[in-house]
Amino acid sequence: MAHESFEDQEAADLLNQNYVSIKVDREERPDIDSVYMSVCQALTGSGGWPLTIIMTPDQKPFYAATYLPKHSRWGNTGLIEVLNAIDGLWKNDRKKVLQAGEEITRHIKGEEKDSGDSADNPGKELFFSAATQLNRSYDKEWGGFGRAPKFPMPHNLIFLLHHSIYEQDESARAICESTLRHMYRGGIYDHIGGGFSRYSTDEKWLVPHFEKMLYDNALLSYAYLEAYKLTREPFYQSAVRGILGYIIETLTDKDGGFYCGEDADSEGVEGKFYVFDRDEITQVLREDAPFYCHWFGITEDGNFEGKNILNLIDNHNYEKKDEKIITLSRILYDYRLKRAVLHKDDKILTSWNGLMIAGMAKAYQILSEDVYLQAARNAQAFIEEKLTDKEGRLFIRYRAGETGHDGQLDDYAFYAFGLLELYQACFQVSYLQKAVSICEKMVGLFFDEKNGGFYMYAHDREKLISRPKELYDGALPSGNSVAAYVIGKLYHLTGEITWQEILKKQLKWMGREVQSSPANYSFALLAFQTVLYSPAQLVAVSSQPGIEKEIAGLKREVLTDIDIIFKNTENEGILSKIAPFTKEYPADSVKSKFYLCRNGTCLKPVDCIQELKEAIETIS
Repeated sequence: MAHESFEDQEAADLLNQNYVSIKVDREERPDIDSVYMSVCQALTGSGGWPLTIIMTPDQKPFYAATYLPKHSRWGNTGLIEVLNAIDGLWKNDRKKVLQAGEEITRHIKGEEKDSGDSADNPGKELFFSAATQLNRSYDKEWGGFGRAPKFPMPHNLIFLLHHSIYEQDESARAICESTLRHMYRGGIYDHIGGGFSRYSTDEKWLVPHFEKMLYDNALLSYAYLEAYKLTREPFYQSAVRGILGYIIETLTDKDGGFYCGEDADSEGVEGKFYVFDRDEITQVLREDAPFYCHWFGITEDGNFEGKNILNLIDNHNYEKKDEKIITLSRILYDYRLKRAVLHKDDKILTSWNGLMIAGMAKAYQILSEDVYLQAARNAQAFIEEKLTDKEGRLFIRYRAGETGHDGQLDDYAFYAFGLLELYQACFQVSYLQKAVSICEKMVGLFFDEKNGGFYMYAHDREKLISRPKELYDGALPSGNSVAAYVIGKLYHLTGEITWQEILKKQLKWMGREVQSSPANYSFALLAFQTVLYSPAQLVAVSSQPGIEKEIAGLKREVLTDIDIIFKNTENEGILSKIAPFTKEYPADSVKSKFYLCRNGTCLKPVDCIQELKEAIETIS
């Protein structure tokens, strides 16, 4: 639409003569996108992008559509015709236009009102219902959910993996493993450069929409890590290294922040950067080409518009780590970089960086490789330096030395999620302290104290025609779902009743929505799981050098979900403020003590790692 309409002189003249044109990046202003997408859905019965809204000067919308070609064709209304018709109405019957704007605005404001009638907190039946719904939509042949186009939806998989552990549900585990394997084998995964594309256009994950996004890869790395922790199968570990290697090599700013992603097009052609014909492979790899082509299903005829998308769909040895293939792929990777150029979206978004920090920190927790911890630390330092103001409030975006827009719910919730994973990775108390501070600001700026739920934008910032609360977990989990999850984690870690009271209100508000179709709220279900399957809690008190790594190693070994507080003589002052219950556990410069609890019941404290491991086994 940008090329066909906005860059066209005839359309541009018409727009400039009679309208004020505003282009909104929905990644930078998700609040505007949410409000006016609800308008589009109310007026047309559906939504989508690009979103076209025409409104009065005081933000009251009266026309909505998605894609508009320049002129009417194939039954689609054209932009030129729409602009001329509305201009005529504005000049000749403005009262009608204004009345329509008033009516739709009243409707949208009416929808956002909370009745206050929230459901009781749901029980475990919620998880069984969600698992059943996901099972019904599961593609038994190719994995994933629903028909093409297929989206990875990693938070569905993370929920099912947790459910399989809590309820010994082998079916849920099988769905996850099958989906994760099929996605990796398909062309949606970049077998040369690592990382996943946005979605697959076909049922077997072969032909992707070639755009790569940071948030997809952050959440997918988390899902593959969870699968590896559960199964200990090296395949999942290899997938994680491919994803995170791509992020570190391609999407990391020199100062540590993570870029948004890479476009699908090169030189105006979608996928040109990624696809090859067989002759090209032969020219580059020479005598090794037949072996390489057989491994990745490369043929003379190709599988995508006469060319080839590398894949492992028909390769039954896909799990094998072949050093020759690794070497040849690196040669092809270097050649690919010289052959074509991809545009990089170099915006650095606080919210998406929060998710990627969580993925990197989780990778360190499970794989114990310093490169991932350092990447997480660097990105967190970037947010503190570039995306935080003097009062500690967040911005949405950084690019080329400039910050943009006041932070919204997703920024605070996702960043807190990353901070808590970072704390569990290295037990540096400043990360826990920062998570508490961010969540306190999140509650103060966005929380509805009366009815529960978090609004998208802060109470003291620019007012739109409505102030929405979003809960649906789509391609990205909702800010409300993640907020509930991190508040639950904070309560378990700090023991502060304030967090428990906020969590109760939040879950009560969420319960009404989630019960109607729980499979659509899979990250919200993770928050409910933290309450209904309370994790074990460990207070580790020690000032012995290196003990943190021993504790982290133990956590890596056991399947039991454990929230860990680490206390020593250096951090006891800070911990006593953010987690006052830790005052009861005296720090000693010589001895170590480990206090393990679950569901309010605490075992006798132990003083060595081996005894702690045995204690964990007794509560598993």
